[in-house]
Amino acid sequence: MPALVGQPHQPRAKTREIVIATLMRSAGGSGVQSHVRTLSGHMSASSRHATVINPFTSRSLIRTPTFASRLVIRRLSRSASVWWYRHWHGYFVRRALAKHLRRHPHSVVYAQCPVSADAALRVRKDQPVVMAVHFNYSSQADEWAAKLEIPEGGRVYRSIREFEEAVLPRLDGIVYVSDFTRTSLQTRIEALRHLPSAVIPNPVPETTAPPDDAGTDLITVGALEPAKNQAYLLEILSAAAREGHRYTLTVVGCGPESSRLKARARELMVADQVRFLGYRPDARELMRQHRVYCHTSKMESFGIVLAEAMAEGLPVVTTSVGATPEVVRTGLDGVHWPLDDARAAATILIDLMEDPEQRAMLSANGLARSSTEFSTRAVGDRLMTFLDSTPCRGASRSRLDLS
Repeated sequence: MPALVGQPHQPRAKTREIVIATLMRSAGGSGVQSHVRTLSGHMSASSRHATVINPFTSRSLIRTPTFASRLVIRRLSRSASVWWYRHWHGYFVRRALAKHLRRHPHSVVYAQCPVSADAALRVRKDQPVVMAVHFNYSSQADEWAAKLEIPEGGRVYRSIREFEEAVLPRLDGIVYVSDFTRTSLQTRIEALRHLPSAVIPNPVPETTAPPDDAGTDLITVGALEPAKNQAYLLEILSAAAREGHRYTLTVVGCGPESSRLKARARELMVADQVRFLGYRPDARELMRQHRVYCHTSKMESFGIVLAEAMAEGLPVVTTSVGATPEVVRTGLDGVHWPLDDARAAATILIDLMEDPEQRAMLSANGLARSSTEFSTRAVGDRLMTFLDSTPCRGASRSRLDLS
């Protein structure tokens, strides 16, 4: 991974508390939640004072009814629901941050999204604010559009992009999880080229047990939504079956596509080959009971689940989109298949499944790389060094009255 780039950093005089600001609860299966849990655990184990601040950190009588109102709003307008989510989650995380930073002034804020970064910039005094870029494409607006929550190019879509263009250049530092995210975002927002930055991948805890190659054939993990494209994986499974290879597949995850995917499996006559397990907190334990990890996402800013599969000793077959070629090197850690040709993808899958020597080679390479480049210790230490060395460029020019 590239070295730190941007403006020169001032040496730290005293170890700062690391305040991780996020809109999400700690529990959950998203890449951001995994990132926060893994890093906060590593920091604590390294005797660093780290605190996670989210909208649920502080008590509030109005928070529950405010968040519950979104369910009603979404029935009327998905776009309005997205606005409501961003506005009120930002409001409550801002209140929690303001209270915490008053008590812990010698801190650095590590924000997990533009909304939490804006909250920190509004209430900080001289604490540096660094943001991690987790979102796919070059904007969170595109992620919401890919989930069919807002129309691409619509009012909310444009407002999110304008918000990012106003907030991100005010950061003190920025962490990109891949070269792809850095190039995409700096191309869109030129001012980010001048910020202190680093490319640091998502951390992945090392495996605790060897894989069980006698288990089920294939596994995929991720939210069941259009961008993750599991319907295409079912088509590949069907194409392989027509060639006489009926592989079993475990699908871990939940989301709005669940019913449609189950119906599609029946249409393709592969329903008896597929298990839909929903969200599982033990996804990594399930991985090691399978032979190959499969991924058909249309875009990934990093693809933490790919690195997790490699850490569990699974060869990976994935699409070559976004940052996936940085995580999974075809022919070394895994193989890539096309997004637009299920029959060709099935041939690639069959070749891999019928070649145990190739699977063993990919597995060994993936394990080794996961340990040296994606392990919690390697990533966590690099991130703490960057956070400790990033100076505050100046307090926010706009502050809100939070009384």
